[in-house]
Amino acid sequence: MSIEIEGVGKKFGSFVALEDVNVSIPTGQLTALLGPSGGGKSTLLRIIAGLEDADEGRVFIEGTEATNLPPQKRNVGFVFQHYAAFKHMSVAKNVAFGLEIRKRPRDEINERVDELLRLVHLQQFAHRLPSQLSGGQRQRMALARALAVEPSVLLLDEPFGALDAQVRKELRQWLRRLHDEVHVTTVFVTHDQEEALEVADDIVVINQGRVEQSGTPDQIYDAPASEFVMRFLGPTTEFGGSVVRPHDLDVFSIAVRDSTKAEVTDVQRVGHEVRLTAKPGGPSGSEETTVSLTRAHFRDLEVGVGDTVWLRLAEGASQIAQAEPATQAAR
Repeated sequence: MSIEIEGVGKKFGSFVALEDVNVSIPTGQLTALLGPSGGGKSTLLRIIAGLEDADEGRVFIEGTEATNLPPQKRNVGFVFQHYAAFKHMSVAKNVAFGLEIRKRPRDEINERVDELLRLVHLQQFAHRLPSQLSGGQRQRMALARALAVEPSVLLLDEPFGALDAQVRKELRQWLRRLHDEVHVTTVFVTHDQEEALEVADDIVVINQGRVEQSGTPDQIYDAPASEFVMRFLGPTTEFGGSVVRPHDLDVFSIAVRDSTKAEVTDVQRVGHEVRLTAKPGGPSGSEETTVSLTRAHFRDLEVGVGDTVWLRLAEGASQIAQAEPATQAAR
């Protein structure tokens, strides 16, 4: 493993930011720390980088205990959400900065900078100032600067959080391709579920300072370990006392085996998708269930508000028993 976190805890006054966190991050993988704002993921990243001290527990990087090492001795590259560029320096100078303070030979610096600017597709902007770049270009410059010193670990704290949705999507696809080229162990913090599912090899879900679950995107999405993970990673609905995915429910216009009768209470068309809401048990039912359908399937059903349908959980669908309200409040 490239990074081992053992029993790490951190408090800020009376606030518990992290509690007994144990995480193993594989060498060469792209790992996402995913969770809601305030859940502890950025604090954990900063502890790995040495920018925060853990109150308890240990951190190992590449087999060496780094718990008490200063940031400059951990051989990590760090990229913040807001670039932290040297505004008076050119793009090339920003990328070269870490090499220059390490007093590398000038020829080596120039060669490394040229190589990295080509890698992040910024070679034509080498002599521009950061203010002359777009937000996406500045973030690519920040990644090149972090990679310049050949870190064993690259840490990214909400790297695309300040960018608009379309640029975010383009950059996360670019990050995946970049990682496949350089193969440096990378850990990035995000609260964007789609970003983590699309980009990461592994996901660590963190909530209220604790690790809820870790695994591959498929493992996390298809076999959530808790109701929180189920609800946090994608849309959910309630059916038969369980939390399920709306697209994992089959809808029929006639009764079939193991199906539940329901009355349609709402129909919404959202682009290519139709969201049908129904009450199992009819008007007197206590829960409403939302089902996601294709437009073609909805047309074939020929049903509308007030009509009767039959619902059934699809074979192999994920489901988590719904917690009692008091239990949810306690979490």
